[in-house]
Amino acid sequence: MHTLKDQTQMVWRPRLKAALRTVMACSIVGTTTLYSPERVRHLLAYPAFSYVTTILIVSEATLGDTFRGLWHTLYATVQVMLTSVLGLWLVGPARFTPGLAAAAVALTSFAVAVPESTHLVSKRIALGQIVIVYVGTVAQGARTHIVMHPVHVALSTGLGAVASVVALLLPYPRLACSEVQKTCRMYVDSAAERLKLYLDAFTAVDGTAAAQSISRASFSTRWGGGLLQNMKENEDGMLWERPDIQFFRRNRTNLPERFRQMELSLRGLEFSLASCSSFPIRAVDQEEMRTILPHQRQVLEQKLQQAKCFAPFYAMTAPETDEKSSWKSICAVWTAPWSNEDLFALFFMFCLQLLQHPRTALLPRAKDKNQNSGMSMLKPSSKCLVFASKCSISLGLAVLFGLLYNRENGYWSGLTIAISFVTERQPIFTVANARAQGTAMGSVYGIICFFIFERFMDLRLLALLPWIVFTSFLQHSRMYGQAGGISAVIGALLILGRKNYGVPLEFAITRITEATIGLICFIVVEILFEPARAGTLASIELSQSFREARDCIKYLLLPCCHKDKDPAGSALMEFQERLDQLKVRFSAYEGYIGEAEVEPNFWFCPFPATYHKTMSESLSRTIDLLQFISLQMDTLKKLCQDAGFPCKDVMGQLEDGLEGFIERMESAFRCLEKVISVKNIAKVDKVLLKKAKLHDIEMGKSAKVTTTQSASPCLLKEEAERISSSLLDRLNGLIGQVDDHECDDEVKSQMALCLGGFGFCISKLMAETMEMQDTAKGMITIQNPSCHVDLCELSCKVDALRSLSPWARVDP
Repeated sequence: MHTLKDQTQMVWRPRLKAALRTVMACSIVGTTTLYSPERVRHLLAYPAFSYVTTILIVSEATLGDTFRGLWHTLYATVQVMLTSVLGLWLVGPARFTPGLAAAAVALTSFAVAVPESTHLVSKRIALGQIVIVYVGTVAQGARTHIVMHPVHVALSTGLGAVASVVALLLPYPRLACSEVQKTCRMYVDSAAERLKLYLDAFTAVDGTAAAQSISRASFSTRWGGGLLQNMKENEDGMLWERPDIQFFRRNRTNLPERFRQMELSLRGLEFSLASCSSFPIRAVDQEEMRTILPHQRQVLEQKLQQAKCFAPFYAMTAPETDEKSSWKSICAVWTAPWSNEDLFALFFMFCLQLLQHPRTALLPRAKDKNQNSGMSMLKPSSKCLVFASKCSISLGLAVLFGLLYNRENGYWSGLTIAISFVTERQPIFTVANARAQGTAMGSVYGIICFFIFERFMDLRLLALLPWIVFTSFLQHSRMYGQAGGISAVIGALLILGRKNYGVPLEFAITRITEATIGLICFIVVEILFEPARAGTLASIELSQSFREARDCIKYLLLPCCHKDKDPAGSALMEFQERLDQLKVRFSAYEGYIGEAEVEPNFWFCPFPATYHKTMSESLSRTIDLLQFISLQMDTLKKLCQDAGFPCKDVMGQLEDGLEGFIERMESAFRCLEKVISVKNIAKVDKVLLKKAKLHDIEMGKSAKVTTTQSASPCLLKEEAERISSSLLDRLNGLIGQVDDHECDDEVKSQMALCLGGFGFCISKLMAETMEMQDTAKGMITIQNPSCHVDLCELSCKVDALRSLSPWARVDP
């Protein structure tokens, strides 16, 4: 197992290598712009943007990423060259005033930013070029050459892009395919260690030993999640590396799906162990399991090791043993009648089998509703229009005020924000603060080094080397992040990496002021376009997640229990589509939580981050359980078909065992969906009473508000126990029928694992729902400390308010 020291080394070594490649790229730019022949230096008139381009492309990139960055740079340059030459020719350089330049920047920026197909890196580079072209035109006036001025900007940009590619080639190329292979090997090693620890915990003789194994495995789980993310980030770079493009095109769709399935199975093992109340497990014959599990461990570890070679699981070899007999022995450990603890153990074994035989193609993919015709694809989406408008207005204002403050250095107000636009939401105050601090730190460092090397100006580039390394690590810090780290390195590069820009101290002060102007324009425009706080959006997204979860529950058993009514499997596709939408909602919810945590409170109530994180964990487990249930139900259908067992009878009995389950779950999620958006209970009561009075006066009746109902909308513990007990009885009856049926023993074993795992997932899904109800109550209570919070009563109040005014919106 990788120790903390080993994992620390695995983190800082790649970052150090990436920092050294950044040093090399910046050194190429600095040497070229400072010591090349005069004619070359004249063509490279904007060395500052060469550094900026290098930082945007080369930071922790692979060779494929730099090739992609080179292409995006070329695409952006062609765009800006065509539009800027036309604009300068139509208006004339001598006529450009600060106001006209700001208008030109705004219009051109909108045109560049609006296409949805253009990559974000290409947009950033293009926006930076636009700022330099038009601000430079105002600064130079009539001396500006209509064609050569944009050419100078293009050549300076190209130098940065070429330097990035060279830095990734020397002394040896950093290939994305090699990085993915290395990451896969590390993940497989981590997965194998987690598997070993889970099996040790499953057969542990006491709770202490089990807890230690589970704790060590959780440490590897966090590490494994980071490796999967790293693998995902390097996938696109593989397509740009020509020697390996054919190989990775063949495995591109299989690789992420394979490891996603593996991670889901491992999470299932961890989830089942976390549900065990005592060790050793009383339902397990420890001696029998110690005889059976070593073989299964050997099989799984061998397949995991073969996964390093990118071989599909179904094509992997296993030790020469009777696998059917092994699975039969495993299921023979649990004979009917089952207890609740048996279900947890059966689910553990189901996950082991899922790990050994992944089922990645059971669920048909939902049709993409976003598939449009050729003409409709040309129409920009509302999201792209908003992004383009924000870029246009903020850059226009930044250039205008930047030029009014200082015409010679008016670039920096626009460049500060042009190179850092993102299409998604971001914590604007936190990001702006990080950029301001990074700019100040980099400028101060540059000034100090400038005075230290004042007599040895040729050595000043050496002072940049440790700073570039330091800021490369700074980009991964929680305090500064990528925005602060990039601003810090650029701040020093602009002072130490150039010459003939005036007195360094005056330039630094002017640039910090210009950067502040740009950041103020950025903040103002962001607030105007997106005034909602991240905490509010998190609550809204959570409410929408509950709605999507309710729809998933609705379609969960329908395709299995009513197969004859749905021969085409449209209900199953509908469920998969709902599950995909739930994942999208959940991902957005997690993003808002992260943003709200670092967002300043101002005069608002503090964001209840602890409750939202708890809710996020429960919702994540709910998504996993829904995935497991869908896999189990679809596997049962296939097993029944293989064994000749009446599938309709199995599904019908499961439906009877889940009597009331779907109804109660839908009601619980509908309740959560309604109450989670309520912030002020007293205000709800006041508005409800007021509208009730107005409504009753109009109807000629006495004011009366009904806020009770016969059945509770929340899921209660007694109901969950009753449903679980009913389901357990049905499962015991079913497994008895399976044992009496004449079919292959392996099929019987697999059906037993599916049925037991299904019962476990249903019980845990209800447990997670009740936990989310408790968390929601805590979230509402902390915002209404003087009020008694009853989710059922609050849900009825929301219903009453909407019945009185269907168009009324509850205060979120």
